[in-house]
Amino acid sequence: MAEEALANTVDSVVPGDEGKKKFKKCEDIAFYRRQKGEHATQYHPLLDTMVITEKGAEMEIVDLGMQAQLLLQVCAIKDGVLRVTIDELKPIRVRYKVPDVLIGEPVWERLRVDRREKNSLTLCWGAGQDRFRISISPFLMEVLCGEEVTVTLNPGNRLFFEALQDPPKLGPTSETEEGEEDSAGLWKETFKEFVDIKANGPSSVGLDFTLHGFSHVYGLPEHADSFCLKDTSDAEPYRLYNLDVFAYDINSRLGLYGSVPLALAHKPSRSIGVFWLNASETLLDIRMSGDRPAVEGASSPPVKRRKVSPHTDLHWMSESGVIDTFILLGPTPSQAFSQYAELTGYQALPPLFSLGYHQCRWNYKDETDVKEVDAGFDCHDIPYDVIWLDIEHTDKKRYFTWDPHLFPDPVGLQRHLQEKNRKLVVISDPHFRIDPLWPLYHEAKNYGHFVKDREGGLYQGSCWPGDSCYLDFSSQKARAWYSGLFSLDKYKGSTESLFVWNDMNEPSVFDGPEQTMPKDAVHCGGWEHRELHNLYGFYQHLATFEGLISRSGGLERPFVLSRSFFAGSQRLGAVWTGDNLATWEYLKISIPMLLSLSITGVAFCGADVGGFFQDPEPELLVRWYQAGALQPFFRGHSAMQTKRREPWLFGDSVTAAIRTAIRQRYRLLPYWYTLFHHAHTSAKPPLRPLWVEFPKEQNTFAVEHQYMIGGALLACPVTDPGVTEVKVFLPGAGESWYDVHTAQVFRGGRTVSLPVTLDTVPLFQRGGTVIPRRTASGSCTAHLQQLPFSLTVALDSKGHAEGELYLDDGHSFSFRDRKQFALRRFSLQQGHLHSSRADDTGLFDSESTVQCVSFLGVKRKPSAVTVQISGAKEDHTEFHYQEEQHLLTVGGLSLEVGKDWEIRIH
Repeated sequence: MAEEALANTVDSVVPGDEGKKKFKKCEDIAFYRRQKGEHATQYHPLLDTMVITEKGAEMEIVDLGMQAQLLLQVCAIKDGVLRVTIDELKPIRVRYKVPDVLIGEPVWERLRVDRREKNSLTLCWGAGQDRFRISISPFLMEVLCGEEVTVTLNPGNRLFFEALQDPPKLGPTSETEEGEEDSAGLWKETFKEFVDIKANGPSSVGLDFTLHGFSHVYGLPEHADSFCLKDTSDAEPYRLYNLDVFAYDINSRLGLYGSVPLALAHKPSRSIGVFWLNASETLLDIRMSGDRPAVEGASSPPVKRRKVSPHTDLHWMSESGVIDTFILLGPTPSQAFSQYAELTGYQALPPLFSLGYHQCRWNYKDETDVKEVDAGFDCHDIPYDVIWLDIEHTDKKRYFTWDPHLFPDPVGLQRHLQEKNRKLVVISDPHFRIDPLWPLYHEAKNYGHFVKDREGGLYQGSCWPGDSCYLDFSSQKARAWYSGLFSLDKYKGSTESLFVWNDMNEPSVFDGPEQTMPKDAVHCGGWEHRELHNLYGFYQHLATFEGLISRSGGLERPFVLSRSFFAGSQRLGAVWTGDNLATWEYLKISIPMLLSLSITGVAFCGADVGGFFQDPEPELLVRWYQAGALQPFFRGHSAMQTKRREPWLFGDSVTAAIRTAIRQRYRLLPYWYTLFHHAHTSAKPPLRPLWVEFPKEQNTFAVEHQYMIGGALLACPVTDPGVTEVKVFLPGAGESWYDVHTAQVFRGGRTVSLPVTLDTVPLFQRGGTVIPRRTASGSCTAHLQQLPFSLTVALDSKGHAEGELYLDDGHSFSFRDRKQFALRRFSLQQGHLHSSRADDTGLFDSESTVQCVSFLGVKRKPSAVTVQISGAKEDHTEFHYQEEQHLLTVGGLSLEVGKDWEIRIH
């Protein structure tokens, strides 16, 4: 069945094939046509209806043409967020409002009237630095930071709000009217052979924004497009509609597997964000303006020109729901990240093993195959942590089962891996095979856990098993039932070392419109699928995450990878960029795709190494491993139609290069783990665009082929074939950058040409930083934890450096529940490297030691190096100085990483 299903889908969606026509263009979307084509509605705020409460202010808005009434609510949230919501004042039915994404009740700041004028009203809060001004004619809402208007809402009078209606009564003269309604897509919309019946009629919403002074906007995953969002004036808008798009087009605004409706804008003096909380199909038009000469008027002489200040216009449009938008006021990138995380949650701290290397294929044939692949990594001395099983491991594509012939002893297989401290991941998709003899299908049907069709019957669609029903994960009861299936007594053949991969959860429906679920399918509470489509995968991810937590009694951190996602998915685990191809173009586009995910909260992200489909040439495979080793989630994956792709199958030189990349990844895991601690506590993503670290340097704003790993490493993966030299931009005129491979130092604020071989990838350590590593790579992360540490101290121009190391047990919630963690700070000042506590609340006691410290940028050979452990006398220690590289190495140490100590360079 899998082969047949693949034949029915893959062949129809290869780029350039007519299968791409299965997806809509903007002209095929009725609510987009209505919002772009209709004359702007004149709305008028009734200032005298304003009421101020503890949570904010609200007032009525009236549509002058139809006398429809809306309710505007404005709320200030602590630490720099403004929330603006617009709903019907008296809807005939409650409109859908996105649940479960916001993590709790925000801390409100009380609003007060700052100024009241005849045609406007200004509100302020807190210290009064930020204000919100509402003007009557034209109807504008402005956010002022100090005296500067930073954001304007409704500047183009594009506020659009279709009130819910009762279905029209059909009469003898209704045929023409019905035809007119059909052409506008009000009650019925047709795309190809699919007919979408709208129970509530037209219900779309829209609002435009101007971001003043901003010409660089980012975010809005998931699209295979540039990191900087583009002007869409003469092109397709950015679409947010989760879809299964195999071999997706590159440089396209078509929505892919997941959606985060967050746009971040940056200029040298400020970062801001606009978060549009809506789970229905959403489109965003962008128009960039300014920073170029503009003619003052048609009759003006050519010499009379003025410079138009840059600004960006955003026009958000959603098919249904309400307008619920959050303006993040920054002003720094880190503050904007934190403001968003306070709303939707911080990145979950992953178990350490999940930051190692993952080996996956569709499909490893049987238990013997899995054991042979596992042994192959040991035989070739390549570390790895997790091996994965795709759909073929199940009994007839029924999830939570095992093929009795291919995997007759799954517990034994997992115990075999456990003996080497390795894990198994299996796939669990949201569709259930229609099989009355399968107890889980029977149970889900009897409990009412499946999505229904518009007639009230079970919705049925086609996926890997053939005819299937789809679990209604929007139902809390269905999620609880599904979570319970992961318990060890329910999931026969599973053990505590088994983890989960949620795939096909956009949801993918092979015979559905745009290969997904019809919008008029019905979820619990009577909500149409159109209302919550982009939440579907988030909800399966949530249910799986909760299931694995319950399995361990709340003690162990889960690992769940999901293909589909939404705002808030960062709380649940990892995502990846889906079904890519083995081409250089897909390797190159993976970097801006991962940067977009990272800055919108989804920090644990990656792209399938080598490309899921097609066979990569050896050079491409090596370069992809090198890139993947420098990205958060690191997995090799391939389809059954491709040749086997284990790292040792391409000749000794390729194996050696891949081995080196993976080993370097493992040695660097202490640094990655520390970065994920900061993502979990402060929302700083491990993968960062250059402008996050260098916010005032405009020449970093459009860089998308290189990035920062934390604040200390700059990576520039090689993404073109046959390259022997790479140009790397090193930001910061006063910065020092050290080549990680040679210790050569480069001045910042310039572009350098760096020679590369197949074995090397440009990687620089920033002066002023300290990076922790393990002294070797081990065979897996459990082995790695038993090895000593080394520190690399890179001096800045003043001879200073700082860094941190986070430690815990790597797998449990004890870091949270029992303060079993340690955060150490390393600080170099005036030739003295201090190790001290960075957080006094941590109680974790590590037995690991620091064995070696390398100092980069030491200009002269020291006369002596001494070590002093807290409470002990100062001792001399051996050192090695390389004058040509200005490299000082202090080895033979045995300094407890959890103790205070000091190394002095004399």
